[in-house]
Order: sequence, then structure tokens, then C-alpha cells
Amino acid sequence: MSEITHRTVQTNGIRMHVAEQGTGPVVIMCHGFPESWYSWRHQLAALADGGFHAVAPDMRGYGQTDAPKDIESYSMLHLVGDMVGLLDALGEPTAVIAGHDWGAPVAWHAALLRPDRFRGVIGLSVPFRPRGAVKPSSVMPQNEHEIFYQIYFQAPGVAEAELQRDVRSTMRRMAYTGSGDAPARSGETCGGIAMVPRGGGFLDHTTDPASLPAWISEADIDFYTKEFTRTGFRGGLNWYRNIDRNWELLAPYAGALVTVPALYVAGDRDLVVKFRGMDQLLPNLGKFVPNLRKTIMLPGCGHWTQQERAREVNASMLEFLKGL
Repeated sequence: MSEITHRTVQTNGIRMHVAEQGTGPVVIMCHGFPESWYSWRHQLAALADGGFHAVAPDMRGYGQTDAPKDIESYSMLHLVGDMVGLLDALGEPTAVIAGHDWGAPVAWHAALLRPDRFRGVIGLSVPFRPRGAVKPSSVMPQNEHEIFYQIYFQAPGVAEAELQRDVRSTMRRMAYTGSGDAPARSGETCGGIAMVPRGGGFLDHTTDPASLPAWISEADIDFYTKEFTRTGFRGGLNWYRNIDRNWELLAPYAGALVTVPALYVAGDRDLVVKFRGMDQLLPNLGKFVPNLRKTIMLPGCGHWTQQERAREVNASMLEFLKGL
């Protein structure tokens, strides 16, 4: 089997680092926050072995890819544009695109906006969410004691300072507390990290475990720690700071459907599937993604889908890809 190779390509006005493995039809895999190409390490090998050219970029603002300074440079149109440009840099007319966490909306919108270039889409954790009637920030949960973490992430510099104070502890806390291995508090999932105490921080509800879960090693944490110690978290956090701007920019596509073949995979202990409105969206996802081939819910799996359950995710991705 081939080995992972690395290179830097030019796309959409930035330099993008990509890890790739294998030959055959292209599958682009978009990571989320706070991750890197490395979160797809298990899928690179499996897809390559299955006859595909697997490509995992460091997304805009992460790792060895450029991180523009302006917050406005991280809109969904920029992120989808990066993936179209990546296809051009690879010399490929089309690809299947997969995404996890924040990478999932990029993948869904790449399929929505450019079905001529992205012939299939795989969403992990985050399903396709049709554009709502009001700005997303206006309906994010908050009360006198807590605010939704995405609100906390809005003020430049605040979350950066907290997350960068001890990068290794941050990565251990997020990996463990967001996983299916963390004990759920009453009425919550994965430690309740979706809500931030007013006057507190995102990590307040997290735990730095005595030992890591079996799906992630200290060497894996070393990799993430090194990357974010070098880059900081600002690039990734800027994605959150465009949530309302994305809503405005995507107004022409209100009501549009994702028409290409699609697969959705999530863990039943993923905090995302507990978000407000998901109990209505998930059973009706096929209305917005009419060519949804399958929805897979992994029992006991938390947020880090393709890392926590690599074998099951690999199998489901390969089944979907070979069925196209």
C-alpha cells in the first residue's frame, strides 16, 4: 500500500497543505475544529487501499495552510472556493467530498453550490442544515448563567487566550470531553461543553483525563499540540465569526436542495445531534438531501466520529463510494 505524501498547492489565493494517499477517483476530506488533516489519518490509508485517491487538506487557517488575517476571509464562500481550487490544483474535474464538524458544512455547501464538481458528499457529525429564516446568532441558546459556546467564540482574542494558555491540556480536554467516553451529566451529552458559564470559559465543563481513551494516543495529542502551539487557534475560531455573514451570503440559495448522492454518519452521543432542532432535522434530512443514501448512527460514539470509530466509518465510506 502507498504511503501518505505531503505537498503544498495554490488554491483560491492561498497556499494549502494537503496530505494524500492512493490513486483512483478523488475523495477530498475536510476536517473541523480544532483539528487538521491528521484527523483523517485512518481514512487516508483505508480509502487508498480501497482504490481511491484520498486527499486531506489542512483547511484555511489551520496547520501548514495559510491563515489570512481578516475575519471576513473565512466565509463559507471562501471555504468552498478553496475546495474548488483544490480540485483544479489536483487536475481533477470532479471528486466526492467528505467533511467532519465544521468541515461538514463545507462539504454540504460544496455539493449544494457546485454539484458539477462534487459528485457525492459524506457528512460526519453535522448534517446539512437548510438556511433558516433569521440570523443564526439570534436563536443561539443563552440564559442568565450560560451562553452557547459559539457566542463565546465571537469576540476576537477571548477564546484564543483561553485555548492557547495550555495547548496540550486544551487538546486532551476537548478530545476526551467531546468523545463518547466522557460521562454525560444529567440532561446533557459529552460533559455539556456546548454551554459556557457567563464570566467563565469554554474549558470550564471539560476534563483533562488521567488517561486517554483507546481511540487517541499521547502521540496523537503531541501532533495536535505541536500544530496549535505553532499556529494558535485564531484561524479556526474565525470560521465561527462568519456564521451570520454566511447566512447573509447564502440568501440566494435559500430553499435549495443538495441533490448529489449523500451519506450521513454520526455518533448517538455527539453533542451536535443534541443541539436545538436536531430532533426535527435528522428524521427529515431526506427532504433537504433527496439523494441521501443512508443515515448511520453509531452507538456510544461521541463527536470525533472518524477517529473514535475508524473501522465503522471506513466501511461506511467505502460502501458509499463504491456504490456511486
